[in-house]
Parts: sequence; structure tokens; C-alpha cells
Amino acid sequence: MTFDLVLKGGTVVSPITGIAQQDVAIRDGKIAALLRPGEDVPARQTKDVTGKHIFPGLIDAHIHFGFAEAITEYTTETIYAAQGGFSTVLGFFLNNEAYTDVFKREIEYAKPRAHVDFAFHFSTASELHIAELESYVRDYGVTSFKYFMNFKGEEGRYLGLDGTDDGYLYALLEEAARIDATVVLHTENIEIVSRIRRRMQVEGASTLYDWSQVKPAFTEAESTVRAMYFAEHHGARIYIPHLSTRMALDEVRMWRHRYDQVFVETCPHYLTHDENAKDGPVGKANPPFRTADDVAAMWEGLADGSIDVMASDHVPRKKATKEKNIWQASQGFPGTATILPVLLSEGYHKGRLSLQRIAQLVTSRPAQIFDLPQKGDVRVGLDADLAIVDLNKVREVKAAELGSYSDYSLYDGWKFKGWPVGTIVRGVPVMEDGKIVGPAGHGQYLRRQPPSKRAED
Repeated sequence: MTFDLVLKGGTVVSPITGIAQQDVAIRDGKIAALLRPGEDVPARQTKDVTGKHIFPGLIDAHIHFGFAEAITEYTTETIYAAQGGFSTVLGFFLNNEAYTDVFKREIEYAKPRAHVDFAFHFSTASELHIAELESYVRDYGVTSFKYFMNFKGEEGRYLGLDGTDDGYLYALLEEAARIDATVVLHTENIEIVSRIRRRMQVEGASTLYDWSQVKPAFTEAESTVRAMYFAEHHGARIYIPHLSTRMALDEVRMWRHRYDQVFVETCPHYLTHDENAKDGPVGKANPPFRTADDVAAMWEGLADGSIDVMASDHVPRKKATKEKNIWQASQGFPGTATILPVLLSEGYHKGRLSLQRIAQLVTSRPAQIFDLPQKGDVRVGLDADLAIVDLNKVREVKAAELGSYSDYSLYDGWKFKGWPVGTIVRGVPVMEDGKIVGPAGHGQYLRRQPPSKRAED
């Protein structure tokens, strides 16, 4: 057998089997063999990666499409992902209407532009979405659906959404359990938040710290408990994104003793920033930055396995949308490309996380939870998605070098130790040494199947 590409001299980081000195051989877009170091095999191309670590291609399970420029965001945001070692992204869409036209439109935009593979989550906000949930799984291969527990009353109006209630959540989880889909639940008690916000605005509150006080830990933890209670009742599988507090994480730990179909994500900014950060409106996110103890809790949860996934909550808006007062500034910021540098520099190099644990957080666990069996490990037969990483590379974050439509980074000026220096998607090099070398349109849409359906097949 002649291989298409062999990576020689590297150290493979498998989230399943651990770390080993192996050469990786690729053929027809798949990992075809794991070889003894230096083993001589015929190959059309070889690449010396001595001194580098070979991770599975990274997976960002939480980005947002629709906040950059329509159409071209599939160019800019997949370039941005590739710069961070990501070979797969899962993007959220949110609207009140049926997703039939949305799906067709977005696929046509993405096909000629995407540099990395991609999948979609659909957000649910109307009775029509529940009625059509099964068809979204069957027709479009979408197996995960988001629901905002905070979009009650007028809260979602700025996005054109009608308010829902716990009856809607109850019905959504019932249907999701029936068809074996995953529900992604934004946990936030908006009634409490709104009451505190009104009082603080009257009092003249205006800082990033004030923004964090509007949304105390209880508002995340209480709704997390309700989410788990509803899920257990129906036997539904739920995923809690951007978890940010020790209080909520402790509730998850306790609940899993009685019901284990609860998965948890956190984001890099909850590891590096707390409520006293001096970023001003640039640092506005939802959930907000939390206390120093909450930051410590997130690191603990990553290390002990109670947090399953690290994802970005990437929002590619321009910085101008942040340059307002704290109440009017937009929420969120770009984040995919700096996930791995944060985990390596602040995690691995400071003794908080092993390389294998980092790989689990950004490769195997998102692949397992979101129905991507062809991704998530360096194993024969899987897609040849690989991130080549230089653990000792020190680089200053400069947003302009990373390629997003967004023109800033929360980490502008920060120096991190440990960066991806190559991204391979299904055997094709996409990024090398910070330069995009792969063709637009190489990225493919990933149709997914629920676990029960895969078992049937």
C-alpha cells in the first residue's frame, strides 16, 4: 500500500489510549496506519514533525453563525478555526420559523467556502420546531437542539423570538427523548436576573463587575437543577453549555448519581477572567465572568472529568458592537482559535491538565456527545483530522493574524505557550505555520445520526 501522506517523528496524543511515539499514515482521507517510529513505508508525501505532538483534529462544539457577514462567514470563521487546530465546528442557528429554508440556504453558502468540516445545531423557539424535530433529524442529520431557558416574556424579543415557558421545555424534552436527540440548555433564571437588573440600573450600575452581579450563581444553578429534573423525568439527554459557577457544577455532580445523561461544557474565558477583570464592555458575556473561586472550580471540573467539553461560544461580531455602555454592549466575543493555547499555556504548562485530558475535552468527548463517530481520535479508520502542535511555541495573540470577521480578541496582547502549527482535515493540510494552505470548499457538512439509529444500522 502506498500512503498519501505520512507524518514522521511526532508524538501522538490519543484521548483514548494516551501518548505514544508513532508515525501516522494517511490514505484516501482516513488514518490508514499507525507505524513504529521511522518505519519505512511507501508514501507520496512525508512530513517531518519531530518534536511536535499530533492531536486528533479539534472540535469546537459551540460557535455561532449569523453574527458575521452572511455567506462569507463560512470563509472567515472556518479559517479562524483552522488557525486554532480545529478541523470541525458545530454552529448554532436561531429563529422562529421552520428550518427547511435556513438549512438549504446555509448549506449553499458553506459548500464552496468552508475550510473545515461543519455541522449545525438548531435552536428551538416555537411549537413548529417541536412538531418538526423528528424531520430535522431524518432529513438534515441535525441531532442536537438548543433551548434558552431564559427566553421568557420579552427577553428574546431582540432576536425576534416569542417567549416560551416550562410547559414548552417539558414538551421539547419529551419529544427529544422519543427520537433520541440531544437538547442543549442555556440555564438561567431570567425572572431573578430581570429583577436585579432593574434595581441596579436605577442605582446607576455601569461596570463589568456590575454585569456579573446582575446574574448571581444561583440563577445558573437553580435552572440547571430544573433542567436535570425535567430531563430525568423524560429520560432525555441534555447538554449544558458555558457552565460557569461552582454552585451549578456541584449540582451536576450530585445529580449524576441518580441520572447520568447530563453533559457539561465550559469556555476558556471562565478559566482566565473573573468578575474583577478590567476589560470593560469588551468582556461582556452571558454568563458573565464569575468569582475567582468559580474560576478555580472550572479548572477542577476539567481535571476531574465533571466537565465534559471545552468550547468557545464563539461570536464573531466587530469590536464596535462592544464600544457602548455595559447594558447596551453586545454579548460574547470570538474564541475558537485561542482555545488550545489557553488549555496548553494555562493548563498543561501549569500542571493543571494532562495532554490526554486536554485531548478528551476538545476531541473525543464532543465527538461522542454530538454523534460524530468518524472524528475524535487518532485511530485507524477514522477521518484523518489532525492538529500538529508545538508545545513550546510562544506566540502573542494578535486578532488580525487569526482570520475571523471579528477584529479583536479577548486575549489581544497575551502570550501563550503552546500553539497548533498545522491543521489537517480528512488528509488535506489546511493550515501550516499560521498560513492557510487548504482550498476553500474542502470542508464538508456532517450529517449525524442519534445513537439509537446508528445501532439499528
